[in-house]
Amino acid sequence: MATRRNKVSQRLTDAELEVMQIMWANGRMLVRDILDRMPDPKPSYSTVSTVVRVLEKKGYVSHKAYGTTYEYFPVVEKEAYTKGFMAHVLDNFFGGSVQQMLCFFSQEKSLSVGDLERVMKMMKEDE
Repeated sequence: MATRRNKVSQRLTDAELEVMQIMWANGRMLVRDILDRMPDPKPSYSTVSTVVRVLEKKGYVSHKAYGTTYEYFPVVEKEAYTKGFMAHVLDNFFGGSVQQMLCFFSQEKSLSVGDLERVMKMMKEDE
């Protein structure tokens, strides 16, 4: 039986992540509600419905049935997914080194010294 941690470690596709972002921001939703919040050009209803069912199979969402209408809701919190995703990035791209990751972002995203100092302060507060 898969654990919640195993489910969270599964990477989401771009389409799955787009749907999850909408659900994390809005909570319980019908497929039509999700579709209404997507930017133009919107995918088809059946495409969004398929993505939601895949997310349910992966363990990210669940549903409550009201007759033939399904209301979907996230069962994995955004923070839990973010932690798992970032741990994956840290381990697989930076050898587990926060220092290497910060150096990369400071070079690629033009982080200022002030930005890095704020990150260091936040890390110290979490200790």
